Amino acid sequence: MDGFIRIMTNLIQEAGIGKEHIFCNSRLELPGFFRPTKEWDLLVVKDNQLVAALETKSQVGPSFGNNFNNRTEEALGSAMDLWTAYREGAFNKTIRPWLGYLFMLEDSPRSRGPVRAQEPHFKVFPEFRGASYAKRYELFCRKLVRERHYNMAAFLTSGRETGLQGDYKEPADDLTV
Repeated sequence: MDGFIRIMTNLIQEAGIGKEHIFCNSRLELPGFFRPTKEWDLLVVKDNQLVAALETKSQVGPSFGNNFNNRTEEALGSAMDLWTAYREGAFNKTIRPWLGYLFMLEDSPRSRGPVRAQEPHFKVFPEFRGASYAKRYELFCRKLVRERHYNMAAFLTSGRETGLQGDYKEPADDLTV
């Protein structure tokens, strides 16, 4: 994910934000509400205002099921913690910061294959029935934005070998870098 952080850093600089306001290697902690601090992957802080925060995550197999639940809970918790801290005045008194989430999933037969949802008491939402882990992550990223937990979410897939050479796919038009 370091390559994507470099690309984002370059884009931020091209937009006119000086290097001194961009943090991607150190000083990445922000105060939380439910925990003392959270370390983000990329921050933009200018004039004592948080301008942007970006979280990047990736997942490779074989344990897609457990990791899917962990990743969704982590992303939701981070957003809730940041927005609650913002509401309580931990940073930025007026300007609402931009919050982004970039996720890359290993492209493999197991991540693309249908997965059965467990429904012992109640039915899951229809979009999850038979959905692969790739489809579940796509739905998750889209819902993060639609529910306004993040301003932007990008969902990428990449093969285990080809990803190291920078090869990736953007399966959904509304979830691109």
